[in-house]
Order: sequence, then structure tokens, then C-alpha cells
Amino acid sequence: MADCKLWRSILFVPASNDRFIESATRRPADVLQIDLEDSVAPPDKAEARGRVRDIARRFRAAGYDVTVRINRPWRLAVPDIEAAVCADVAALTLPKVPDASYIRSIAEILDECEAEQGMEIGHSRLIAMVEDAQGLSNMNAIAAAHPRVCGMIVGAEDLAATMRMAVCEDSLYVPNVMAVAACRQAGILPIGFVGSVADFNDEDAFRATIRRARRLGFDAAFCIHPRQVDIVNEAFAPGSDEVQFATELLSTFEEQMRQGKAACTFRGRMVDLPVVQQARQLLARHEALRQRDVRRRPPAPDKP
Repeated sequence: MADCKLWRSILFVPASNDRFIESATRRPADVLQIDLEDSVAPPDKAEARGRVRDIARRFRAAGYDVTVRINRPWRLAVPDIEAAVCADVAALTLPKVPDASYIRSIAEILDECEAEQGMEIGHSRLIAMVEDAQGLSNMNAIAAAHPRVCGMIVGAEDLAATMRMAVCEDSLYVPNVMAVAACRQAGILPIGFVGSVADFNDEDAFRATIRRARRLGFDAAFCIHPRQVDIVNEAFAPGSDEVQFATELLSTFEEQMRQGKAACTFRGRMVDLPVVQQARQLLARHEALRQRDVRRRPPAPDKP
């Protein structure tokens, strides 16, 4: 089962676009998200749905984790789920989630689909998208609705439309901070940033946005353009200077602990247990990402 908590970049790939499908496997995204919703025109949805398993198999063979964003209306959602549930798909992304009961209804369908295929019950995880006022008021319950839920994100464009507000830092800051809190309370992956995923032309501005997202507590982001992937991966991974700082801080603290002290000073900063906990979390994430990358690295070719 995929370790969702190590995901950083989740790149959208329209299920109906052969060119994007082909180019996706040349990107260093952690996750390739096959999209059946907004990027697929209504007349093309049935055909796109029928391609999901082949695309997912191809992406998994290339070493990626795979998710599928389904459609929201039930008459589209149920066949989307039936087409997407398979060993190669780690999670389904659910748009416009209104409340916890919706999550539980989806989970019941997943139970049936997995049982029919002889799969492990619980294999298919869920990413919840909060995109309207109802979902916003129910974020804590949505995040904790079911063990299948592994992540949650605020959908900026749809939320702004339903709330009749602008897509800007002023309007999106509070919903996103609330989402981080709900995710941390539920122990799931906080996905997102304060802004619109559609803003990708100014790479420097996007990089600043993602760095701010990490400071706010996010661990991952959706990417709608390949150029966003490297920026997201870099921003959501500890840098070498951060790793060195945390390593030296812990070494100093542990030495002081052996001398019977409960706190110390490191580079002019007071260090106590909360600071130490942050350093340990950073180093743990760095090591987990390193180990994950080692496992994904293709084997070296045999020497002649």
C-alpha cells in the first residue's frame, strides 16, 4: 500500500489526452492523478473512464503512485469508482465533498468493489476536496470520516465561486489554515497552498507560494502543469541546510541532556523540547523521503 504521507507533488493527467499521458512519465512527480472530472469533456467521459486501468498500469510500471479524480454526480461517480478500483490505483480523489456521510457512502461502494475483485479491503484510499460552504463547515468531520481518508485539500476556484469571493490570499488564508488543522487532528496529509492551482506562469511567485504553504503546515500540493512539479518537490522536502541545522541542534541538545540540562542555546536560540521535536520531525521526513527514493530508483543495468 502506498505511503500517502510521503506524497509531495500530485500531477493531474487528463484521462482523455494521449499527449499528456505520454509526457507524464517524464516528470518527477510523486503521484500521477488520472483526471476524469474537469479536464474531460462530458461527451468523452465514458471513453476516458474505460482507459483508467490501462493508464494506471502504465504509470505504476513506471514507478509512480497513482490516484484517480472521479466526478461528483452519483450517476457518474459510481461507474468511475467501478472503473478505477484496482491494484494499481492507490486512492480516489473526491471533488466537492459536502460532509462525512458522503465519504462513508463512497467507502461502502469501495468495500463492494474490492471484495468483488478479491482485493484487500481498504486498499483504495480517499482524498477529499472541500469546495463549497457546506464542506468548509464540515472539514473536521470529513477529515476523520473514515480510515480510508488519507488527505484533504481546499479547492480554491470552486470554493471562491460558491462563496462569491475572490481567489486571493485574503479569502483563502483562513480556509486553508482550517484545513491544515483538520488534517493534523485526523492524522492525514494536508494538501494545498494559499492561492489558485491555475497560477503557474510566474514560477518565482509559485515557488514563494509553495514555500509559504510549507511554513503553514502543508506537506503536498496538486500540480496542473509539469513545471510546477520540481518546485513542489523541492519546497516540500527538507533542504540540505535544514538537515544540517537540525542534526547539529539535536547533537548539541543531547549533549546538554547528558549533562543534566533540560534546555540549551544553539546559535543564539533557546532550544527546548518543542524545538527538538520539530528538528526530529524534519530529520524523520528527510530520511523517509530518502528511503522512498532509494526504493523507487530503477536497478542499474547489468555490466556486459
